Amino acid sequence: MTALKQYERIEATGLWRPAPDEQRREVVVSIGEATLTISDFKEQALAHWSLAALVRQNPGDFPAIFHPDGDPGETLELAESETIMLEAIDRLQKAIERSRPRPGRLRWLSAAGVLAGVVALLVFWLPGALKRHVVSVVPPVKSEEIGDAILRRIERVSGKACTSEDARPILDRLAQRTGVRRIVILPSGVTESVILPGGTVLLNRELIEDYEDPAVAAGFVLAERARAMKQKPLSDLLGRAGPAASFRLLTTGELTPETLDQYGERILAEPRPAVDDEELLSVFAQTALPSTPYAYALDVTGETVLGLIEADPMAGRALEQILPDRDWVILQNICGG
Repeated sequence: MTALKQYERIEATGLWRPAPDEQRREVVVSIGEATLTISDFKEQALAHWSLAALVRQNPGDFPAIFHPDGDPGETLELAESETIMLEAIDRLQKAIERSRPRPGRLRWLSAAGVLAGVVALLVFWLPGALKRHVVSVVPPVKSEEIGDAILRRIERVSGKACTSEDARPILDRLAQRTGVRRIVILPSGVTESVILPGGTVLLNRELIEDYEDPAVAAGFVLAERARAMKQKPLSDLLGRAGPAASFRLLTTGELTPETLDQYGERILAEPRPAVDDEELLSVFAQTALPSTPYAYALDVTGETVLGLIEADPMAGRALEQILPDRDWVILQNICGG
């Protein structure tokens, strides 16, 4: 929509009331792809209204009061001073109205062409656009909730994660050192490593048990970071689940248990996506960690991972200790056995 480009970065403040018996609260209003997004000041989305179904209760009066068509109990008030946002809403609604077909004006051939275009839009463009929009508006805390829910389902197959009080602080330090939210050690199920929405990395306990150098486990965490930089885990989940899951998450803030189960089963069963050496080495360099131990864990001969060995960003440099030896031994004893 041509009119959207002029207004797509506009924001305004307003007063939003989710129901007649609730108090109004100050919110941030922004315009997206044919939607009005209402967020709090922490950038967490509270509501999404379709511009095509937006009604103004008091045309010409101020403050301007809007509500979704068919739900006058939920309201949004915009002050007269928010002239740019009010103009944007008015122009975009007019553009949407003009784009609607007028019965009787088009011949059957034109109608068929429009229908074909709509079908193509729905099939090829809308699912991807919807997924990108949902991923952009889902707050981090919701991504973390989704990741935690997937982990609980994975644990039914893999066995319980290592949750010892003595191991948790050590895993937290390893997570901080590698730049992820959380590291979880599982006894089985995960072949090597997996990253979940919200930034939780799952590691097979063999990566703790079988190696004397914590740089190996750290390397697998960094590999998952590199994969997440290429494609966010939430985007991967929604891409696999389809447009219905994206729409459900956008409108209800939830995903079905079936969707979470299917995603968990797939990421455990499938090989992890390959990562280019250049992208991976960049993450190792950013965190000042050696890539050679990780490379030899992938291939003990080194033949297939020469790029990671020869271009190790920490080769010949003084290395900061990833974990104290005592911490690594404790972690091996608790989570590796």
